[in-house]
Amino acid sequence: MDLDKLISEISSFVWGYPLLIILIGGGLYLLFISKFIPFKYFLHSIDIVRGKYDDKTSDGEISHFQALTTALSATVGMGNIAGVAVAISIGGPGAIFWMWISGIIGMSTKFFTSSLAVMYRGVDSIGNKQGGPMYFIVNGLGNRWKPLAVFFSFCGMVGALPVFNVNQLTQAINDIVLIPNGVAITSMSNVIIGLSLIIITSIVILGGLKRISGVASKLVPFMVGIYMLTVLVIIIINADKLPYYLHLIFYDAFHADYYSGDSAFGGVLGALIILGIRRGAFSNEAGIGMAPMAHGAAKTNNPIKEGFVAMLGPAIDTLVVCTMTAMAILVTDVWKTDANGVSLTASAFESSFPIFGNYILLVCVLIFSISSLFSYSYYGTKCLSFLMGDENKKKYNYIYIISIMVGATTSLSMMINLIDTFFALMAIPTMIATLLLAPKVVAKLKEYEIKK
Repeated sequence: MDLDKLISEISSFVWGYPLLIILIGGGLYLLFISKFIPFKYFLHSIDIVRGKYDDKTSDGEISHFQALTTALSATVGMGNIAGVAVAISIGGPGAIFWMWISGIIGMSTKFFTSSLAVMYRGVDSIGNKQGGPMYFIVNGLGNRWKPLAVFFSFCGMVGALPVFNVNQLTQAINDIVLIPNGVAITSMSNVIIGLSLIIITSIVILGGLKRISGVASKLVPFMVGIYMLTVLVIIIINADKLPYYLHLIFYDAFHADYYSGDSAFGGVLGALIILGIRRGAFSNEAGIGMAPMAHGAAKTNNPIKEGFVAMLGPAIDTLVVCTMTAMAILVTDVWKTDANGVSLTASAFESSFPIFGNYILLVCVLIFSISSLFSYSYYGTKCLSFLMGDENKKKYNYIYIISIMVGATTSLSMMINLIDTFFALMAIPTMIATLLLAPKVVAKLKEYEIKK
C-alpha cells in the first residue's frame, strides 16, 4: 500500500462517528447547558473586540483584537478558499449545509474552549503565563490527566505544520502565474517556490508572538475585506442563479446526489455529513484546540470576555467567508468541472473577471497562506514548550520551516489527509477536557451575567 493511500485510510478511520459525536454532540451539549447565551451576547462580544471593556492591568501578552486576528489568521485562510472547494468538488452543494452546522455549533465550542484557556492558564518553564488545552487539562482536571495534555501537544506539533497551506499556495502560483506564461512545472520550480516561502516565513516567525500578532492584526482585516468584496461582485454578477443554488444546498444536504467520494456508515449521506463537518472543522478549527492557545495569551483576567471574543471566529470564518466562497463557486457553475482545491476557486474568479480575476485571487491566497504560516508556527512552538520547556520551543521553528518544502512538493490528497488526521486526534483531548470542565464555565457565565 502506498503512503498516500495509507494516510487516507487512517484519516477516514479517525474521522468516524465517535469523533463526530464528540465534536457535534459535544458542541450541542455545550450550547444547551449555556442556554444559548453565547449568541445572546454576540453584539457585546464585538464591543469587547473593539476595546470598550479593556483593562490595562490584566495579565496576558496581546489585546483581544490581536488574539482574535491571530486566531483568525490561522483559520481564515486556505480552509476558506481551497477547503470549501475541496468540499464542493467531492460532496457537491450539500456539503456546505453541513459546514454551516459545524460553524454554528463551533461558536459555542469556541466560547467554552477559549474561556477555559484563560480560566486555567498555566505557567511555562520560564514563568510566563500561557493558555491552551494542554494547560486547562492539567490545571483544570489535575496532574493525573497530564498524558492527555502530552498527547494533545504532540498531535498539535504535527497538526500545526503548514503543509496544506503551502501545497495550495504552490498550486495557485503554478496555475495562475507559471502555466499561463508558458513555464513548465517541474520539481525544481516547486522547490524554488518552497525556498521563497521559507525565507518570508523565517523572517516573521523567528520574531515571536508579538511580531506574529502585529503582522496578523494588519493583514487579516485587509485580506478578508479584499477577498469578500471580490467574491460579492462575482455573486452579484450571477445573482439570477443564487435562489436556485441556495435551494440546492438545502435539498442536496439530505439527498447527497452529487457526492463522489467513498461512502461511510449510513451510505453516501453519512459520508457527506462527515465531509462537511471535516471541512468545517478544518475551516473554523472549533473543538480542535489551536485557537485557545492564541486566546489564552490575551490581556484579560476575565475568561468569559475572551470566550465571547473567540466565539466570533467561526461566525466570521465559516458562516460568512466560507459561504461567500461556496456561492462564488456554485453560481459560476465551475463546480461541475474537474478542477479541485484552489484551482476550482481560481476558475470562479476567472469566469467573472477574465483578465485579472486570477491575479486578485493569487494576492488573497498569498496573504491568506502567509498569515496562516505565521500563526500556526506559534501554535507549534507552544506545544513544544509544554513538552520540553520554553528554552527548546524555538527548535520547532526549524522543523516547521523544513515542512514548508514538503508541502510545496507533495500531492494535495496526502497533505489534506495528514492534517485532517492530526486535527481529529487533537479534538479528542480538547473536547474530553472541555466537556468535563464545562460546568465551571457555566458558573462563571452566570456570575458575568449578574455583574453585567
